[in-house]
This record gives sequence, structure tokens and C-alpha cells, in this order.
Amino acid sequence: MTTAPAPADMAPLDDYTVADLSSGIAGAYCTRLLAGAGAVVVKVEPPEGDGLRRRSAAGTVSPPGEDGALFQFLACGKQSVVADPERPADLAFVSDLLAVADAVVWSPGSRLAALPELHPTALHARFPALDVVALTHFGLDGPWADRAATEFTLQAWAGAIGWRGLPGKPPVSVGGRVGEWAAGTFAATGLLASRRRQRIDPGGQILDTSVLDAVALSLTNMHPVTYFAEAGRPRDPHPVSLLPGIHATADGWVGFMTVTGQQWLDFCALVERVDWMDDASLGSAEERERRRDELTAHIDAWAASRTTAEILELAAALRVPAAPVGTGATVPTIDHFADQGMFVETPRGGFVQPATPYRLHGKVGLPPLGPPPALGEHTADWVHRAAQPRPAPPRPAAPAPPQRAPSGRLPFDDLRVIELTAFWAGPSAAQFLGMHGAEVVKIESPARPDGMRTLSTRRLDEDQWWEYAPLFHATNTNKLGLGLRLDRPRGPDLLVDLLDRSDVLVENFSPRVLDSWGLGYDVLRQTNPGLIVVRMPAFGLAGPWRDRTGFAQTMEQASGMAWVTGFPDEAPQVPSGVCDPLAGAHAAFALQVALAVRDRTGEGMLVEVPMVASALNVAAEQVVEYAAYGVLAHRTGNRSPVAAPQNLYRTADPPDGLGGPRVAISVETDAQWSVLVEALGRPDWALGEPLASAAGRKAREDEIDTRLAAWCAGHTVAEILDLLWSAGVPVGRVAMPHEPELTQFTSRRFYEQVPHPREGTTLVAGWPVRFSRDRYDIHRRRAPMLGEHNRYVVTELLGMTADEYAGLESAQVIGEGLQDDG
Repeated sequence: MTTAPAPADMAPLDDYTVADLSSGIAGAYCTRLLAGAGAVVVKVEPPEGDGLRRRSAAGTVSPPGEDGALFQFLACGKQSVVADPERPADLAFVSDLLAVADAVVWSPGSRLAALPELHPTALHARFPALDVVALTHFGLDGPWADRAATEFTLQAWAGAIGWRGLPGKPPVSVGGRVGEWAAGTFAATGLLASRRRQRIDPGGQILDTSVLDAVALSLTNMHPVTYFAEAGRPRDPHPVSLLPGIHATADGWVGFMTVTGQQWLDFCALVERVDWMDDASLGSAEERERRRDELTAHIDAWAASRTTAEILELAAALRVPAAPVGTGATVPTIDHFADQGMFVETPRGGFVQPATPYRLHGKVGLPPLGPPPALGEHTADWVHRAAQPRPAPPRPAAPAPPQRAPSGRLPFDDLRVIELTAFWAGPSAAQFLGMHGAEVVKIESPARPDGMRTLSTRRLDEDQWWEYAPLFHATNTNKLGLGLRLDRPRGPDLLVDLLDRSDVLVENFSPRVLDSWGLGYDVLRQTNPGLIVVRMPAFGLAGPWRDRTGFAQTMEQASGMAWVTGFPDEAPQVPSGVCDPLAGAHAAFALQVALAVRDRTGEGMLVEVPMVASALNVAAEQVVEYAAYGVLAHRTGNRSPVAAPQNLYRTADPPDGLGGPRVAISVETDAQWSVLVEALGRPDWALGEPLASAAGRKAREDEIDTRLAAWCAGHTVAEILDLLWSAGVPVGRVAMPHEPELTQFTSRRFYEQVPHPREGTTLVAGWPVRFSRDRYDIHRRRAPMLGEHNRYVVTELLGMTADEYAGLESAQVIGEGLQDDG
């Protein structure tokens, strides 16, 4: 086989041109990821420019001609052209530009995007070869498609607020507009999948991306709808926070996350309470929550007498997952992040920003980070380029073996993926590939299977309790199951044989694990040079924190996400889980960047996707604004730096036992305020020039809150929604995560019914990006039972005989069901 050598100046996506008609964070981050991999991203802006150029969560006004820090971060490496929507010649130029592009990213919010001829459906009809990403609150169709919303009300509708908070206190939203960042990540990941589909069978489609769906998948605490469908009860019957959680130290804050029973026992030793180790009841999170006041009093006193650094050193020695609670000021100075270059100087200088959230270790790497464009900087160049005939794309190099012939229907149906992952982040990365056609073989040890299986709805003394695990079922659809003991002599050899017949390995073990089996990338590539190895360690493959244990909550603590979540007078709170699906989506994106290289050169590579790097990018606004302006973001409860009023309000409905029911109201624009005033009947307190501006409303936020609270208390949820939402005010019912309002979800088939031989039919969340061209079910195969497909993998994929298979079973190298760890 002949493969094309990699040109010295080649970037993974430098043959891909994307027109950016979006405004806001979701579209900007989607195209930021694409530009970071070398794609040519052209921002098409009206004469006044993208509103993001003037955005500042801190309220800082940039000097004339200078763009805001967040825009500078998100626009790195892009180009900018200006088109006046009122000038026919400019619209003709936009059409010429779209005709030479490969994809377009669109969201409402600008004068250009508001033009009917630039709506996604019109774009798809006029440019059928173009992939069109549409980023909207609810998706392009369904009964809520045109309804008003903000990130805050979307969190309420999806169930992402109702469960989060401290007992006896109001629930609290996740700070930092994480749902918009998540939607941008999912959109970029879906776009590359559609691009690969086009490589097989040309033809564009609409990639309909719903921020509501993104929030439901990433901010509602580990597939609560699936858990409720199988268990008949919510996983968290009351809105509780984690314990141990975040605690004040002598010089800051430190966060803990104990997932396993052993980690709880190690934590007891850390805080010098051996008696807690002897109390078996405290092994239950519910019991710890019941005794919250007692336990917290000791943990707080213990932590307050020590510095953060002292606690982290002790926790590392005992392998207790812990992290400093980062802020916009402190995150770039954390030793591990500095050592690993996770923050870099902006291309124009002046402040630091997160580096690209993954690394390619191969002959083709990521291009240098380009500067953000000045408004219209590249207009003249693109006016000329767009008018030129488009050259035929070069033929890709022959693919590297052992690829199979694609059918042309699904983006990844020519790929075989081997998965060595556990819990949520790693499985979700491989699950994305399986959703879109890859043959995914999930390897679990029959002695120590995926930890998600331990979150079972059955007692551990019940038969096959490990097969009643809703969270495992939700994160492992479309996979085959191989029960393989890698701690047995034949185990690693079987894995290598399987990898020699595969395209991708995805793993999220501690970095030392693969090396201990002698299975580093340098070894694997010797027999399969086309293999792409995606490694997803918590903190990376090197650095001071390399071998530390970390979970999503640890990343949320260290990155600053927790710092802006919670009430100003209380401890920070973790979003609790969002970093898992975010890390999975970033890994799936990075994998596709590596696939783009292999499709052109035939060469595989090692891809490093530290879980914390994704979190640092999503929390970037805090760091860039502090670095640029010296303004430190803080927790604001359910209020917002950019909306006023915004809060949760009790309604006249009967009590629900959790302090509600409540509605979420959020006003981000002067126009929305005007609509709210009219819907309320123009009360005297809401009239007057001062309240017509955001600054005026911010100055009287307490008074407005009091007035709105009194009004809501006299109306039911249904009445409030009918009066306000129908008028165009962003409002939402505060749902619990296991019972979100399903009206829009059902219309878009976001939750799919998946049959399971143990649990019956269950509901599993889909993907926030819906493809218009190939409307296949996302979950075509249920999650595998432990070792369910051993015979297929060993005898068909590896070609071993029945006798050899029996020998492997007899030696317990392979096995079905849970085995003793012996």
C-alpha cells in the first residue's frame, strides 16, 4: 500500500472551509475548535460586528477598536469578512463565499442570520453540498422551536437546576453558561462526523443542534431519565450536594470527590476520623447526607487549620481525589497546568488563555494559534477568492489497513474501535462512534468491570446485580462486550491481536496502567501503524498531577467551574458531572481530527485528551477576563452578570416538598423587559426610563426580584407560562432531572426506547445534534451484558478455534458475568 507523506506545513483540517454565521458562545466555540485544528473559518459579520466582540461578563467596556477578551480567545485563527444585509452586492458576495465553503455554522442573533435566505433550511436548499450547523435553543422544529429562552431557563426546563443545592436552601443553577459551551462542542463533533460521511457519499445536510438537548445530556447528573425509567425512583430523591465536597482552608478552598468505598475510607484517614471508618453506615452517601451537620463540622474545622497545599499533598499520598478550587486569578498559576503548558499567551499578547484541549503526537500536529481577526480584515481577499472557480478536491490517499469497506450510510461504519474505559467520560467518547456506525468492542475485566455497573438498582447479593445498572445502560449502547482479564498471561496478547485488526483504541485508565502491561503506543504502532490511540487521563500523560485520581467533580473544582456555581455567602458547588460528557465529546472531536490525518496519509497517531483540559476551555471566560481586566468573577446564585432580572420564583401551586414549585425567569435584553412589563399589565413599579436599560435594572435588581416574587406567588406555573412565555419572555418550569418537561424532547425523539433483557424497555438520551439526511435511530443496540460477545470476538474477529476458546475460558482469561478477583 502506498500512503501520501505528510507535508511539513500540513494541518489536519486545512482542506476544510467553514463559513461562520453564528453569534454567541455556542457557535463561536464550535468554530474555535475547528480553527484550532487548521480549518479555514471565515466569520461573516454585519458592519457592527459580532455582538460577542463587545461581550464581557464583568461588564468591562473595551477601548474603541479593541475586542473583548472572550471574543479574542474564541476567534483565534479565524478570518473576518463584513457584509451589510441591506446591500444586494454584499449578499451576492456571501452567496459566492458559501458556494466555495464546505460547511456553515449558523445561529440566530445577528442581522445577517435573520435574513430568510440565510436560514438553515434555505441554505440547505440552495447549497445542497453544504453541511449546515444550526444552533438554537430548542432545535429548528417542535412545539417550542420559536419560544424565548436563555441558558438559565433551559437549565430549568431540562431539570438541571431543581436537584442542585444545599438542604433547606433554594436550588441553584450552574454558572458560566456551560450549556452553550457544551452545545458548541457537540456541534463541532457532529460536523466532523458529517464531513467524514461526505467523504464516502457526497451531499450536505442540516445538523440541527439543540442547546436544551445539550443541557439535558450534560448538566442533569448522569442520565436521570434512564435511572428513573429502570428504578422507578429518582437517583437523588432530594436536592443534595456531595459530601465530602468543597471546604474552606486556611488560605482558600479545597474540593474532594469520593466515589468508591475505599476512597471514603481513605478520606476518613485523611481527616483523622478512624471512628468513621468503623461506622459501616457511613459507607452510604444517603447516611452521610443525613448526618451532614455532624460530619461537615469536623471536616470544616480540620480543613480550616491547614493550607490548601498541605491538604493536597496529604490527599495525594492517600490517593483521595482532591483539587484546589480554582478561580479566574489562580487557575493559570496551578503547578500542573503551568508545567504542562495548559495556558498560553494570546497571539496578540496581553493576557493568557487556555491552550487547545488535546494534543496530537504524530508527524502531523496542530497548527500554531493564529490571532483573532479585526472586523472585516479579510473582506477584500475573500471577495476575490470567492469569485474564483473552486478546484476539484484532491483524491485522498489509500486508507491504512485494517479498514473495512464502508457501506456509505454511516460516518464510521468502516471503523473498529476497542474501548478500555470506565464510568462516563471514556464510554461516551466511544459511544459516539458506535452511534454513527463504528463496531465498538468494550473490554471489561470479569473481576473488575466498569464502575458504572456498581451503581445498580439491585442489592449486591441478588443474582446478576451488575446487569441492573441504568447508568451503564445509558452510556454503553451500540457496543459489543468482551470479558477479558488483562492481568492474566494471555490477556495482553489477545488485546494486541485485536488491536492489530482494529482502527482505534480509546482508553481512560491512569497513565501508568497501559505501560505496566507493556502496551504503550510505541509498541502498538509497530504491528499496526494505522492505529489511532486516544488516551483520556484525568490530568494528562505527564506533569506533577499525572498519577492523581480525578473525576468530573475534581475537574470542576480545579478549573473554576465550581467557583462560579453557588450563592455568594456559601461554599462553591460543583456542577457535578458536566465534565464527563464534555471530555467525551472533546475526545471524539480530537479522534476525528486524527482520522482526518489518517484518511489523507494512512498514518495513525497518539491522541492525548486530558479531562481537565476540556474543563479549562469551557471555563475560559473567568481566566481571560481576569487576565485582561483584573476583574474576578464570583458566584451570583441564580442571578446573572448579563441578565436582569433573573431568578427562581415560588408559585401558587401546592407545595412539592422541595420548596417549590418554582419558575425561572430571565431577561437578557431591553426588548424582553418591555415584553415582560406588558405581560404583567404595566404595573407602576416597572415603568420609567431607568428600568428600560440593563444598567438601570441591575441597580434595582433586589426591588424587581421582590416585585416579581410577589406576582409569581399569586399565580400557578401554568398561568405564568401562559402569560409570560406566550408573550416572548424567557421563562421555564423548574423541573427535577428525572422528570423534565418532555413536550419538546418527545417531538424531537431525543429520548429513545431501548429494550433490555433484564430491565425491559428503558429510555436513553440521544445526541444533541440531529442529522437531517440520515435519520437513523441513535441507539440501535442495547448496552452489552458482561462478556456477552466473547465468542464472536474470539472466534470470528480473532479467528481462534472452538478448542482455543474453551482453553481461554478454562484459564479464566475470558469470562461471562462477574468472577472472583483471584
